[in-house]
Amino acid sequence: MNRILTLAALIAIVTAFAHLSCIYIGPQCYRVQMAPTAIIESASKGTLLAPIGTIIVSSIFITFGCYALSAAKLIRKLPLLKTGVYSIALLCVIRGLLPFQLWLCHPEKVSDLVLNVGFIWLLVGLLYFFGFKAVNSDNFT
Repeated sequence: MNRILTLAALIAIVTAFAHLSCIYIGPQCYRVQMAPTAIIESASKGTLLAPIGTIIVSSIFITFGCYALSAAKLIRKLPLLKTGVYSIALLCVIRGLLPFQLWLCHPEKVSDLVLNVGFIWLLVGLLYFFGFKAVNSDNFT
């Protein structure tokens, strides 16, 4: 078992459930999780944009988690595993670096929470990348 990829999967799946909790908790949860204004308004008005968008985003995170579990060989091999894991790693690293780039240019626009979330996603991207490398190296036991 690859603990690095298992940790990446856990973070992705917990993120999915955190997003899904917004459907149950309501607009204040969307606000805390920094959802776009349109989503918060949808949740306040009871329209379908917020729950459908949340389900789609959560499904993406669950898919990310499944790719990490597949790469860790805890579930069956998913299609395009190598491409999928490296794409997820790249997306997470980019997502993680964006707040830091914004902070360098406009520090007043970036809160500590945004920087912390960015750091976590940067870490997750690195977990995917190095975890997959470890699984596929000859030195991995």
